[in-house]
Amino acid sequence: MPSDVDKQVSLQRQYYSDTAAEYDAAHAGEGDDNPINLKMLFGFLRMIEARTVLDIGAGTGRAIRHLMDNMPGLQVRGVEPVAARIEQGVQNKGIPRGVIIQGVGEALPFENASIDVVCAFGMLHHVKNPENVIREMMRVARKAVIIVDGNRFGLGSWPVRLLKLALYKAGVWKIVDYVKTAGKGYNLTDGDGLFYSYSVYDSFNLIAEWAGQLLIIPNDGCKARSWLHPLLTSGGVFLCALKETF
Repeated sequence: MPSDVDKQVSLQRQYYSDTAAEYDAAHAGEGDDNPINLKMLFGFLRMIEARTVLDIGAGTGRAIRHLMDNMPGLQVRGVEPVAARIEQGVQNKGIPRGVIIQGVGEALPFENASIDVVCAFGMLHHVKNPENVIREMMRVARKAVIIVDGNRFGLGSWPVRLLKLALYKAGVWKIVDYVKTAGKGYNLTDGDGLFYSYSVYDSFNLIAEWAGQLLIIPNDGCKARSWLHPLLTSGGVFLCALKETF
């Protein structure tokens, strides 16, 4: 009998299959299609002289297409669990068949330290246990891990942001989220399918143990109004974890 997690994975993948043809238009300018994110991505890749990149949860290959067009010397691969989205990339973006392979972030079919940079754009909040994906990313990455995703602590009024941080630090956020979601532990919307409450900062300690240098940049145009910037000031962040100090 399928577990609750299996059912949630099935729901999310069905959503992506059903919306594959319309997804890019509905999410234009977000995540791996955001011009600011892309400029930072290109800059970091050039800075560390990356030659190979892997995109986890590659979807229809938006990031891969941008990388191919702007950094033609780069060898780019992708992993995506939904076949319909891979096919959209092949048919509509001209992604060569085989560049994006069908698979999951929790079990990457690559050797240890075999790819210079491993990226995840807006996909970790769709995963029940994002730490499992991040561990695989760090295993495969030789030079850096790049994550672009949400940050719950930077959303809401200042009292709400502080309360969320306090609840998380007290170790009771999962209980609060369980109550908020009426016992489901996840949210389901027409615009984003199934997703979980997630902040890149949830994975901070795990990534910091691996990285020699960790850079976190706000990516939603917010203004620095606190010493706790961007933890409490930005609803989304661009994280670059460098294996060695640069």
